[in-house]
Amino acid sequence: MHGWIILDKPHGLGSTQAVSAVKRALRQSGAGKWKVGHGGTLDPLATGVLPVAIGEATKLAGRMLDSDKIYDFTVSFGVQTDTLDLEGKEIASSGHRPSLADVEAVLPAFTGPIEQAPPAYSAILIDGQRAYDLARAGQDVEMKSRAVTIHALAIADRQGEGRGLASVTLTAHVSKGTYIRSLARDIALALGTVGHVTMLRRVKAGPFTLETAISLDKLDEAARGGGIAQCMLPLTAGLDDIPALPVSPDDALALRQGKVLVGKPHTGLMLAMEGDTPVALVEASGPEIRVVRGFNL
Repeated sequence: MHGWIILDKPHGLGSTQAVSAVKRALRQSGAGKWKVGHGGTLDPLATGVLPVAIGEATKLAGRMLDSDKIYDFTVSFGVQTDTLDLEGKEIASSGHRPSLADVEAVLPAFTGPIEQAPPAYSAILIDGQRAYDLARAGQDVEMKSRAVTIHALAIADRQGEGRGLASVTLTAHVSKGTYIRSLARDIALALGTVGHVTMLRRVKAGPFTLETAISLDKLDEAARGGGIAQCMLPLTAGLDDIPALPVSPDDALALRQGKVLVGKPHTGLMLAMEGDTPVALVEASGPEIRVVRGFNL
């Protein structure tokens, strides 16, 4: 049981609750207790791709956090909330409604490297406390801007062309650390109005997409039938973008012991494989190959 379950997380469920649901499903299926973690937080408001790592795959969860993501999201114009989504209270309003052409015209300004201030209602630490705890306590929270990259940003739904829009649905391919709620806020402000997120769906996280995602209902059904292993992707599925490095049994043993291999020159991250068994995620620099993450398989 070392691999990934890709959840299609439902609305209203936090990422930690989703991980707990996978743990319950594993126990129910008879698989017993395994280390489980997620590869990228999703707010309860959000739905979609939540990679859940099991067993040795949890060693790759941090790498998944650093991966690019793709989201579909709807911005509703005219009201800004304190949480920047539909769960917050109104803090600003505007009667202006942009046209679809207006939206299209501002999107290039939000494509590429940009600076954005995260939402006050976020998990960022400020002097050892979560920003959302400070915000809920009524404190003014100053969020410093950070650099992120929007690789692509486009209109996903072109309905309402030529009229003042109540809302618009966009698709964004973003780097780690990007807050879609902040992006929606800033796009609305650039359009001369205010706005908040009313729908947020992650359609891709790293190499994982909705095509491989499973609902909690389907997962529970599989667990009751003892077939939860059929819902899992292998550990290597989280490393599809990493080239494989075949190693001999002797070299595999050396890597498992944390030793440095010396051989043909290579560069960058690779997945050392002994046959079909992942041995370690390694970093190569010239002739030296060092272990980044070892797998006990």
